Amino acid sequence: MEGIFWHLFKLIVGIAVLIKSADLLITGASGLARRAGIPELIIGLTLVAFGTSLPELTVNIGASLKGASEITLGNVIGSNIANILLILGVAGLIRPLAMHGGFVKKEIPLNFLSIMVLFAMISDALLDNVNPPIISRSEGLVLITTFVGYLYFLGAFLEREAVESRDGLVGYGRGFLYVAGGIVGLIFSSEWTVEGGVGFASDLGVSQAIVGLFLIAIGTSLPELVTSAVAAKKGNTDLALGNVAGSNIFNVSLVLGASALIHPIPVPPLIYKDLLLLFVATSVLFLSNFMGRRYSVSRKEAVLFLTMYTAYALFSWYWEITR
Repeated sequence: MEGIFWHLFKLIVGIAVLIKSADLLITGASGLARRAGIPELIIGLTLVAFGTSLPELTVNIGASLKGASEITLGNVIGSNIANILLILGVAGLIRPLAMHGGFVKKEIPLNFLSIMVLFAMISDALLDNVNPPIISRSEGLVLITTFVGYLYFLGAFLEREAVESRDGLVGYGRGFLYVAGGIVGLIFSSEWTVEGGVGFASDLGVSQAIVGLFLIAIGTSLPELVTSAVAAKKGNTDLALGNVAGSNIFNVSLVLGASALIHPIPVPPLIYKDLLLLFVATSVLFLSNFMGRRYSVSRKEAVLFLTMYTAYALFSWYWEITR
């Protein structure tokens, strides 16, 4: 019993420090970017999206290095599901999410494309004669290459949108200090998160995949949740949408790609049910680009998203304890 509480303590503290470290990194990077003359909206859609994905990246790299690679795929898919259904659901309840920026309109189709690439890789792994099925290092390299292409797309957009340099809320010295502190905090807290999550799963007899899909996925998605909720409350709905779309692209291309390069990722056959829900949720968001509506996520759709996520969580937990 003592081991259960210790592992749970490590998991909770690890996630809490992850969130604070990501906040430090975002604050520092945003302040430096403002001084460099990058528009505030673009900061949110790029630096914030990347920064809020760093907990997933550090947790997955730590899990791969420790041989707990079953967590990695569940963490990415679970985080992306939470980003759309849970985070956009909460943000959409606060304020219906209207899409204004052309950049967001480009990011969401790219987000859909990244899910299709992941779907193809998992299908290929399950159809191969390899036991266990895996996402290989070569496929990880493909994902990293798509991430580099995405960065090129961001760079081209930033070049067109650059504005004059201006003072930020954070000076250069403090900005670099925040960035360095955030990175160090992310590295050390990710180790506690992985160790606590794996130990807690072992103590309860729960699979690493379920821990990755829910406990760690929701924990590492909390930065996106806070960012999108605050953005919706302030009426900056482009930021809320772009944060989720950008984070999902980072999760699939960079987080999963880097994890596969370190250690091939095993693919549980039952991951298809989770991937199918992610595909459906992403498709709804993708189709909303072309329906000519005022809102990409209305309050009715926000309620639907939250209901879907609750049903999914209950079904997955019931499946785990009864199989």
